[in-house]
Amino acid sequence: MRLLAGDLDAQQTYKLITGVVVPRPIAWVLTRSPEGVLNVAPFSAFTFVSNKPPLLGVNVGRKAGARKDTGRNILAGGEYVIHIGDVGLVGPIHESAVEHPPEVSEVALLGLQTLPCECVSVPRLAAPPVAMECRLHRVIEFGDTGSEFFVGEVLAFHVRDGLVRNGKIDSTELDPLCRLGGPHYASLGQVITMRSIEQTAKAVMTPPTAP
Repeated sequence: MRLLAGDLDAQQTYKLITGVVVPRPIAWVLTRSPEGVLNVAPFSAFTFVSNKPPLLGVNVGRKAGARKDTGRNILAGGEYVIHIGDVGLVGPIHESAVEHPPEVSEVALLGLQTLPCECVSVPRLAAPPVAMECRLHRVIEFGDTGSEFFVGEVLAFHVRDGLVRNGKIDSTELDPLCRLGGPHYASLGQVITMRSIEQTAKAVMTPPTAP
């Protein structure tokens, strides 16, 4: 099968891309509106941009040309929290994708407990194993539909006790929820462990010993 991108509309392209670029990490983003309403929504066009300073990027699309609550709130307040949810949170993460009027708080609707943050004024969710306090760094618009790539600097990391080992997150213990196409999610499943890059490079560059 051959498909030319120019023959596809935005929705058709979205369906293809979200089925190909899998699995995707989910940024569960909590924001607060100027009126004080807490909003939380999942976004799977999500990645890290820089490690010093730590920058995370989340692509936030528009609905019928209008910014979603998340994008509007980040631009208004400049602060937000990105959470990484585990598989046990699949229910509330999926349900938080339902669109509600701006005056409706998904946090209250789903009965999610919050905790105060240290560096930003918005709170964080208590349940997820990882929460990252972010300050807006820049916004870049892409494409014809008005999608915006929000890049935020992480000011503080909150990680569940026991997940950090030798300075690294134990991904198996984290058990992050992954996004597939449509209403489908996945766990990490089998984890394949290879030699470190340093060990691999040494093995590749070391000539074989003569018999």
